[in-house]
Amino acid sequence: MATFKLKLFGLLYFVQGIPYGLQSNLLPIYLRTIGLSFSKISLIKLLYFPWLLKILWAPFVDQYGTKQKWLLSSMFGLFLCCLIMARLHPTTDFPTMAFILLLLNFFTSIQDIAVDGMAVRLLSNEEVGYGNTIQVVGYKTGSLVAGAGFLTVMDYISWNMLFITIAIIYVVAIICSCFTPEPPRTAESEARLPVLNPRAILKEVLRVPGTIWTLIYVIIYKLGEQGAVNMFPLFLLEHNFSAAELGFWNGIVAMGFSIFGSCLGGIVMPKYNAFSLIMVLFLMRFGNLSFQTLLLLLFQSESLVMKGAAVLSIILQHFLSGLITTLTFGIMMLCTQKAEERIQATHYTFLASFEVLGKLTFSAIAGLLVDRIGFPFSFCIFVLLSCLAILHVLKPPDLLPEQKKE
Repeated sequence: MATFKLKLFGLLYFVQGIPYGLQSNLLPIYLRTIGLSFSKISLIKLLYFPWLLKILWAPFVDQYGTKQKWLLSSMFGLFLCCLIMARLHPTTDFPTMAFILLLLNFFTSIQDIAVDGMAVRLLSNEEVGYGNTIQVVGYKTGSLVAGAGFLTVMDYISWNMLFITIAIIYVVAIICSCFTPEPPRTAESEARLPVLNPRAILKEVLRVPGTIWTLIYVIIYKLGEQGAVNMFPLFLLEHNFSAAELGFWNGIVAMGFSIFGSCLGGIVMPKYNAFSLIMVLFLMRFGNLSFQTLLLLLFQSESLVMKGAAVLSIILQHFLSGLITTLTFGIMMLCTQKAEERIQATHYTFLASFEVLGKLTFSAIAGLLVDRIGFPFSFCIFVLLSCLAILHVLKPPDLLPEQKKE
């Protein structure tokens, strides 16, 4: 039962990553090759905003119907969106295409709420680490297949065939989801939330033990890292690294190490104190960010040693990021398991929304910072920001099972 459950969650998180990979990697390049303007291509990024608003409809998913019904309904909506996209052409139907992509993100956000809610209820404390490994790896794999994977074969398949293929993947996921084990309804889970009263919902969510600490943590834990991840490859691009080299090292190889780190995080989390592991990883990340800052000051583009050191720092950066992300999602889930059953999906969605908001906000600011004060000073700020997470983890909340507190 446990093996089937984890495999099913892997499939669901895989299909959840498809829209992100499609919109962040495949569509911008494809749409540019057929002549669409940069302004239209940039518009696609704005269509992600249902992910930031999903806390508004999470209470409805928690309180009305079952998680399985919400899951099947959302994926049927995704299936229909793909069929409609297969009938459109970007050059002539761009407004309609943008609207369908908006719906795609809306249905994916509902699927995310339903799957996370089921995972919180169905995964035991011993399974949380493995479950979050599956979540991160499944999502990244789906994103990679829909982005880099489909992009490599776009010369051989048509726009229509691309979305028909994705629609078929959703059909498979819908069939498998019919066998999803639904958590039993209890008197606690039947109690209603005031879904039209955001203040009351927020009050209940924040009352869960450890929520305030976890909320601050998910906002700040990747601040410095996000700046370096986005800006260091651009620094190398300005110093004689080719786009192809960056695509290989920062894309394929780094993603591989990120997935490896995510897998390793799921293996070690059930065995050790998650907060102790996070502290060690944060200190290692601090060292790597400091090393990258030193490289900025000393970098010589003609030196193979310098280039090798830059590539090594990128690989280590993504490896640590994968580990940290898996452990963070595990901590979020442990916090949510402290909540009453009737608000668990809402609670996890609340934390996940701020996790996304923290990363996206600083990613947008990092470029502005580099434009204003340059790479070296910006990276000094990134290093200092990474210390905030270290200081925060010094006083963790009481979320861990008794046997893992030592």
